[in-house]
Amino acid sequence: MGKDTLGYVAERADILAASEASTQVTKDAARAWQDAVAADGSDAAVDVATAQLLDTLEGRPSTIDDVIAFAQGPAREMFGEEAAAQILAQQQQRKEQGEAWCDCDACTAAVELLTTFGRIEG
Repeated sequence: MGKDTLGYVAERADILAASEASTQVTKDAARAWQDAVAADGSDAAVDVATAQLLDTLEGRPSTIDDVIAFAQGPAREMFGEEAAAQILAQQQQRKEQGEAWCDCDACTAAVELLTTFGRIEG
């Protein structure tokens, strides 16, 4: 893996490890990637660690439809009717514009990685 790609993955792993929007599984996978790369920066070790991170991320980013369903249901109780309505309106607009994925920092980082490595279409 080239230096630029390694930096790209590292930036997104940092986001995934720290984001409040990341699940614990995602945080753990990002930290495992960071630890593996710090312990052995060889191309082979980085490739294995990256494949493991990507395997964990597959299926994790929320789709725009998942976010809309969240805004129509649980968000109302969690954030209140007004905030949920705003989330819903924003996400419906994003869907109309052709967006397919949640736009939180964790989902964005995961989608960027999965797209870059050909695991999903962005």
